[in-house]
Amino acid sequence: MYTPGIAVRRGFGGAVVGGALLGLAAATIALPTAAAQPQCTAAALSSALGTVSAQTGQYLSSHPGANDAVTNAGGQGAGGEAAIRNYFVAHPQEWADLQRIAQPLRALRQQCQVDVAPADIARLYDAMAS
Repeated sequence: MYTPGIAVRRGFGGAVVGGALLGLAAATIALPTAAAQPQCTAAALSSALGTVSAQTGQYLSSHPGANDAVTNAGGQGAGGEAAIRNYFVAHPQEWADLQRIAQPLRALRQQCQVDVAPADIARLYDAMAS
């Protein structure tokens, strides 16, 4: 049986997946071809994101104050960024620890001269999860 709602959701889902993949492809194409090091690929970026994300998760799990600050900031809208900033200004060692964790991603972004926004990555993961 044909249900228009299902067809619309499938079409929308396909458009989201296509858009996310195109966004990732555009980011990959934007990588300078002159700097064609093996690290300047979508796979390397994804791998760096995965490593940084996993280590950040482990760090936050072992630092409940930082975990709470970041978790609670998610529901604060525009004020969330200020809440996170205020927490880490008061806890500079935790900020330094997280900066060290993020170093591989920062180095890759500088080396490849590409900047993929977190929203781009979130759209990709949303598309893959649908």
